[in-house]
Amino acid sequence: MNHLKHLDWPFFDDKHRVLARELDAWCAKHLAPGAVDHEDVDASCKALVKALGEGGWLTHAVAGEGEGIDTRAICLLRETLARHDGLADFAFAMQGLGSGAISLMGTAAQREAYLPRVARGEALAAFALSEPDAGSDVAAMQCAARRDGDHYVLDGQKTWISNGGIADFYVVFARTGEAPGSRGISAFIVDAGIPGFEIAERIDVIAPHPLATLRFTNCRVPISAMVGAPGEGFKVAMRTLDVFRTSVAAAAQGFARRALEEGLSQAKARAMFGATLADLPLTQAKLADMACTVDSSALLVYRAAWERDQGRTITREAAMAKLMATEGAQRVIDAAVQLHGGRGVRRGEIVESLYREIRALRIYEGASEVQQLIIGRDLLKNG
Repeated sequence: MNHLKHLDWPFFDDKHRVLARELDAWCAKHLAPGAVDHEDVDASCKALVKALGEGGWLTHAVAGEGEGIDTRAICLLRETLARHDGLADFAFAMQGLGSGAISLMGTAAQREAYLPRVARGEALAAFALSEPDAGSDVAAMQCAARRDGDHYVLDGQKTWISNGGIADFYVVFARTGEAPGSRGISAFIVDAGIPGFEIAERIDVIAPHPLATLRFTNCRVPISAMVGAPGEGFKVAMRTLDVFRTSVAAAAQGFARRALEEGLSQAKARAMFGATLADLPLTQAKLADMACTVDSSALLVYRAAWERDQGRTITREAAMAKLMATEGAQRVIDAAVQLHGGRGVRRGEIVESLYREIRALRIYEGASEVQQLIIGRDLLKNG
C-alpha cells in the first residue's frame, strides 16, 4: 500500500510533500530494522538527535529568526519518523517541545544561545511542566520560584520529564505568585548541572524512553533565564502545547499506519483453513475498520495543522486530533496484534513494539479525558 498517498491532500504545499518524501527515504536508510538500539535508550537518543541534526531535520523543530513553526512540517516529520522507529520520533519531538517555548516566546539572546545548538543536534532539550500532584491540573503546581535580587530561586519537583537525565537544558515552569491559580506561573531555562538541580529518579516505562523526576533545592537561575514575562508561564506552556499536541496525534498516525501495513501483510501471507487469513470475511471487516480509522484520524490531524498554519486558534481542533488519533491508533495496533496471533505479543515483533509505543500517547500532553473536557467546554462556549 502507498503510505504517502495522503500527501496529495490539499492541506499541503509542495514543500511539505518534498519534505515528507525526502525524510521517508532518509529513514529507510538510517532507521532500518535493527539499526536503533532500544536497550541503551540514553545513548540511542543522543545518537539519534545527532543524526537528525546532521541530516538537517531538526531545523524544522525550531523557529528561525522572525519565523513561526510550520505545524504541517512538524506533523509530517513526526508521522514519518514514528512509522519507521518510535525512538527516532521521540528524539525529534523532544527537541521541538523542549525548545518550543524559546522558539515562540524567547528573547533574542535566549534564541541565539539555545536554538542553533538544538537544530544542529548539539544540545538536548526538555520541557518540565508535570509534577507528582500536578499533571493535567496545571493550576495545582507546587514547584515555586522566589525572586532574590538578580536571580530566582527554584524549589520543588518535576516528574515524567522526557529527556530527563540526558537533556542539556530544561524549560521549567514554577509558581511565582503574581496571581492565584494558573496566572501565577512563570517559565525558566535551567541548564543541566547547575547547583541545586539534580535528577531525583530515572523512570522506566513499557516503551523505553529517557524519563526522570527532577528536584530543585535552592536552585538559583538569573532573571535573564525567564521565558516571557513574570506570570506568563501558563501562556508559554499552552502556546507550546498547541503546536506539539497536534504533532502527538501525527506520531500516533505514524504508528497506526505502520500497524495497518503490518496487519495487511500478515493477512495476505498467513495460511488459514486452506486459504489465507485475508480470505476470511472477518479479516476483511477488521482491515476495513483499521483503514477507516487511519484515514479519518489523518483528516483531523492535518486539518488542525493547516488551521494553525493559517494563524487560527486550534484549541478545539488540536484536542480533537489528539483524542481521535491516539485512541484510534490504539485500536488499529491492537487489531494488528490480533491478526498476528501469538507472534503479535512476541518481543521484537514490530506490532509488539507499536503496542508498547502507543499507550503513553493517550496520556501525555493531555490525557484523552482532558481532551474531551477541552472539546466539550469549547463547544459550550463557542458553539
